[in-house]
Amino acid sequence: MGGHDGGRSEISFAGRFASSAFAACFAELCTIPLDTAKVRLQLQKKSVTGDGVSLPKYRGMLGTVATIAREEGLSALWKGIIPGLHRQCLFGGLRIGLYEPVKSFYVGEGFVGDIPLSKKILAGLTTGALAIIVANPTDLVKVRLQAEGKLPHGVPRRYSGALNAYSTIVKQEGLGALWTGLGPNIARNAIINAAELASYDQVKQTILKLPGFSDNIFTHLLAGLGAGFFAVCIGSPVDVVKSRMMGDPTYKSTLDCFIKTLKNDGPLAFYKGFIPNFGRLGSWNVIMFLTLEQVKKLFIKEVP
Repeated sequence: MGGHDGGRSEISFAGRFASSAFAACFAELCTIPLDTAKVRLQLQKKSVTGDGVSLPKYRGMLGTVATIAREEGLSALWKGIIPGLHRQCLFGGLRIGLYEPVKSFYVGEGFVGDIPLSKKILAGLTTGALAIIVANPTDLVKVRLQAEGKLPHGVPRRYSGALNAYSTIVKQEGLGALWTGLGPNIARNAIINAAELASYDQVKQTILKLPGFSDNIFTHLLAGLGAGFFAVCIGSPVDVVKSRMMGDPTYKSTLDCFIKTLKNDGPLAFYKGFIPNFGRLGSWNVIMFLTLEQVKKLFIKEVP
C-alpha cells in the first residue's frame, strides 16, 4: 500500500482480496477478546443501587476481560468469532482489497508522484461504505452474540450460534433486520476505514522519506500504530452509537440513540471504552498491516 512499486510489479484484485481477507481474519482472531470487552463497556448503562450509588459491573479493559472470563469462562471472550471472521473475510477483503484500485481511479490513469491525502481519504470512505453494505448482517450477529452476558440458571440463550442467529433474526424480525444500524455503520466504517487506510498510507509514505528508513517491518509497525490511533479518535462516537443501536432495538433512529446517550450518560459516553478501543484497533491494525504486507508478496507478479 502506498504505490512504491514503480510499475515493475502488480497484483490482481483476487490476490488483493485474498491477502486482505486473510490478514483481517488473522488480526480478528488475535484481538476479539478486546473487542468483546469494548462492546460490553459501550453497552453498559449507568446502574443505580438502592442507596443511589452508581456501580458499573465492568471497569476498564482488563477488568472487563477478567470479569467476563471469571463469570462466563475464557471461551466467552471469543463470543462472536464466527460472524467476526465472516465479517472480516467479506468486509476486510473488500475495503482493503479495493483501496488501491479505487485510489488509482480517483487520481486518474498515468498519475505520477505522491497521491494527495484527500484522494486517499476519498478512496477509504468509498471502499469502507461499499464493503459494510455487503457485510452489515455479519456485524449485527457478532454484536448480538458478544452483548449477551451471563444468564440466570435455566434461562436459554437467545441464539445457539452464528448461523442460528442469522436465521432467528430473519424469522422473528424479517430480512431487513439484518441491516439494522446500517446508517451509523456506514458512517462508522467509511470514516474508520478512511482514517486507517489513508493514515497508514500517509504515515508510511512520510516515514519512507526519512533517512535510514526502508519498507520493512519496523516501518509497517509504526504506520499501523498511527492508523489505529487516528481511527479510534475519529470513529469512537459513531462506534458507540452503532453498538448501542445493534445491542438494543428500542432506539428509534441514529439521532434518537445519539440524543438519549448524550442526555442519559453525558458526552464522555461517546468515548466509553476508548482505551480498549485503542487497545483493540491499535493492535488489530498492527497485526493486520504486518500480515498484509507479508502475505501480499505471495500474490505480486513481476511485469517487464
